[in-house]
Parts: sequence; structure tokens; C-alpha cells
Amino acid sequence: MIVGISIGAVNVPLDDVWGIVLHHVTGAGAAHSDPALDQIVWNFRTPRVVLAALVGAGLAVSGAVLQTVVSNPLADPIVLGFSYGATLGAVLVITLGGGAALAGLGVSAAAFLGAVAAGALVFALGQRRGRLAPTRLVLAGVAVGYVFLSATSYVQLQATPTELRTVMFWMLGSVSGAHWGQLPTVTVVVLATTTLLSLFGRRLNALLAGDESATALGVDVNRLRAVLLVLAALLTGTVIAVAGSIGFVGLMIPHLVRLTTGADHRRLLPLTALLGAVYLVLVDLLSRTLNRPNEIPLGILTALLGAPFFLWLLRRNKGLD
Repeated sequence: MIVGISIGAVNVPLDDVWGIVLHHVTGAGAAHSDPALDQIVWNFRTPRVVLAALVGAGLAVSGAVLQTVVSNPLADPIVLGFSYGATLGAVLVITLGGGAALAGLGVSAAAFLGAVAAGALVFALGQRRGRLAPTRLVLAGVAVGYVFLSATSYVQLQATPTELRTVMFWMLGSVSGAHWGQLPTVTVVVLATTTLLSLFGRRLNALLAGDESATALGVDVNRLRAVLLVLAALLTGTVIAVAGSIGFVGLMIPHLVRLTTGADHRRLLPLTALLGAVYLVLVDLLSRTLNRPNEIPLGILTALLGAPFFLWLLRRNKGLD
């Protein structure tokens, strides 16, 4: 994260970054002699890097939980339609400017409500006789996602060229607009939800063994799936609302952690959050430096890195045959 703050259109020495950050956080030392450098580090780059870490952690943890909930190694927030719901909410506000139904609703709030709405639909359609079925959840997520995607495409047809550029940049994901005012809510939700999901570690391990085994161990499988789905929707909606739709983080990172530490969710979820945070900070650093002074949306780079991993996972997972 310190390296991410240091490198940009204007490179800042690492010791200056440490000094500025420590001064603002702890009050230690004197203010930096260059006010412009202080502003670049503290007001522009630090909130951006912190937000990238929070978004990466949130998406990775959400993906890990959803893969267990639906018993599908290829599940992530996009597959279950959460991302498409958030995208529709944001695009409506960007293109309509907050019509009668959206009066006073910002892009982030609309994206969050869209993700929650998609999660609620998937939850309702994924049930059969009052029980949540993993296969139905995946199919419901795909169907709901395409419905929201088609609605988003229609709204885009009504957009002006300026609005369309904003929409496209948001849909591809970015943390370039990060500011300190966004961070408290996102920080609380990501830390609280990740901690709460980690406390479900033993029950997630039981669910991983199959519904019958989990039930034999005293786990209320249907109730557990419902709670996990709600928490994953809340987590996904919160991070997508501030960073846009970023794919493949929730798919890649949990598998990388499983390959190295195993599938025990008591270790998996905290390490997934940590690796997801590091990964998206590095991707954001690449987005700012590969084509200076222009920025590459995060979704382009995560797809470029994630798609080959997705194909490798398809070939490696013999259970999908």
C-alpha cells in the first residue's frame, strides 16, 4: 500500500510517504515542507489505495462465501447477478439524473440498492418448497443477471455521449474518485461482515461437506444459506457501490488461497481478504502506471488476468465434467 501511494504521475519517495502518513495518523513529526506533496499523498492517493484494498477484500470474501453457498467453484458476485443489479441502479441515476423515482439518490446509493434488489430476487427464485437449492440459486443468478443487463443496455441507448462515457467507465470499475468521506461506511461494512463470516467458519466447513453431512452435524442448512446470501449481498453491494463493477476478483482469489492453505474457512476467509486487498492495490497501481497519464479501468485488467485463470480452473476441475 505504501508503494501504491508512492508511485503515480508524480513519484514520491517512500520515506516522504511514511512521514506524511504517520504525521496525519499519529500527529508525530512536523508537517511536510511541500504542501502540494502533502495533499497528493494524503488527500488523493491514500484514500484511493485504502479503498482499493477494502474493495478487493470485500469482493474476494464475498466470492469465497458464495462458492460454498451454491456448491459451485465458479460462483462469484457477477454469476449470481449482484454486480448487474448494482450496475443498473448506477446507470439509471447517471443517465436519468435522478428522476421522480430516484430523486435525491446518488450513484453509490442506487448501486447498493440495485445489488440488494438482485440478491433479493435470486434469494426468492432460488427457493424450492421453502428450501434454498444451490443449483437453483446459480440458475436464478444467471437469469436475474441477464434481465438486469438487458435493462442496463436499454437505458444506455437513451444516454448522451457524455453520460455514456461516464457509464462505461463506471461499469468497468475504478477507485479514481476515492475520498475520505467514502471510507468510514465501506470500512465498517467490510471489516464487520468479514469478521462475522469468519465466525461462521465451522458451519461453512460443514456446508462444504454437503447438505446431508451438515445437517447430521446439527447445522440448519437452509437458514445458514439464507444468512450467508444476505451478508454476501450486503458486502458486494457496498463495495460495488463505490468502485463500480470489477470482475474475477471474487473468482480468482479464493481459489489461490485454497491452493496454498486448504479449504478451512477459519483460515480461508481472513487470508482471502488479505490477498484480495493486496491484489486490487497492485491492479490499481498498474491501471495508473501502464498508460500514464491516462488510467485503465480496473475491470479491464482484472478480466485480462482473470480470464486465463478461469479457463485454467475449468480444465483443472474434473468435477465439472
